[in-house]
Amino acid sequence: MHVVLAGGGSAGHVSPLLSTADALRRRDPDVGISALGTAEGLESRLVPEAGYPLSVVPKVPLPRKPTVDLLRVPGRLLAAVRAAGRHLDEVQASVVVGFGGYVAVPAYLAARRRRIPIVVHEANARAGIANRIGARWAAVVATTVPTGLRGEAVVGLPLRQAITTLDRGAARASARESFGLRPDGPVLLVTGGSLGARRLNAAATGAAQELDRAGVQVLHVTGENNLEDVRAALGQPPAGYHVVPYVDGMQNAYAASDLALCRAGMNTCAELAVVGLPAVYVPLPIGNGEQALNARPTVAAGGGLLVDDAALDADYLMSTMLPLLLDGERLALMSQAARSTAHPHADEELAGLVLGAAR
Repeated sequence: MHVVLAGGGSAGHVSPLLSTADALRRRDPDVGISALGTAEGLESRLVPEAGYPLSVVPKVPLPRKPTVDLLRVPGRLLAAVRAAGRHLDEVQASVVVGFGGYVAVPAYLAARRRRIPIVVHEANARAGIANRIGARWAAVVATTVPTGLRGEAVVGLPLRQAITTLDRGAARASARESFGLRPDGPVLLVTGGSLGARRLNAAATGAAQELDRAGVQVLHVTGENNLEDVRAALGQPPAGYHVVPYVDGMQNAYAASDLALCRAGMNTCAELAVVGLPAVYVPLPIGNGEQALNARPTVAAGGGLLVDDAALDADYLMSTMLPLLLDGERLALMSQAARSTAHPHADEELAGLVLGAAR
């Protein structure tokens, strides 16, 4: 049996792909696993680093508006389908699992031509065009939250075991020590993802002195491109304000913290729910509004707050977030509420569906 996983372009596609691959390997060490991806996306580095072979498929971006690029799509798509098909033939694929992104449509088309079963996993509350296409032919459609795709099974988002097995309480002291944080008092985690988020950065640095005077420590993950801007905005940072460009192993940042200020990508929402870390979610103000939908189940359960990007500033941190940070009882209740919406075994559930489709 050989499973081909297709997805890439962003961490939102690559992370669940790798978590599913690991779950498949745990269930059946003899199963063959490979991935289809682009040469430009994160998968070109992360998939081989995780120990899985990657076959490159030409990137086929779909223009959102009628332009001359639209005329080039059929030729690009044909080349990508042929490349995907060559890999499926080479490994004698038993099933194709798509996570969306640039390579998913070529993978779905190549699999359909060969009558290879298709499994679709949609991470977001609003399905992307690639997975809407794939769902028409799929043997299994799995989703993180309800999306309206026909026949969907809501399994959650496959996550790394380092996240799903995290005991925040047990890891708290060592995690704080690793970041140079004091062992006592509340900690606010500020993170905009791998690229950072300027709105979050500006709000946090604007409230830095007041938070410090209130006894709140800040662990600020800026994103590498924003590190110098954040340092410049802080000037001489308070002793309790800790700035890092990125964190290798976000489970440590989650364990060290009591509340997160973050965007609402599905990977972030799913991770915070499963570790039980309350959060203030600030959805991206662009796109189709999917980030607000991603956070809605946790917010509705009482595990987080939702604030518009335009409404987030230093005043919001002081008026709304500071009282929350100082209220340990409320944070504990929010933690329980967040965890109630989590799917800690999504990787195992999806792996089971994939193996079932292959057989």
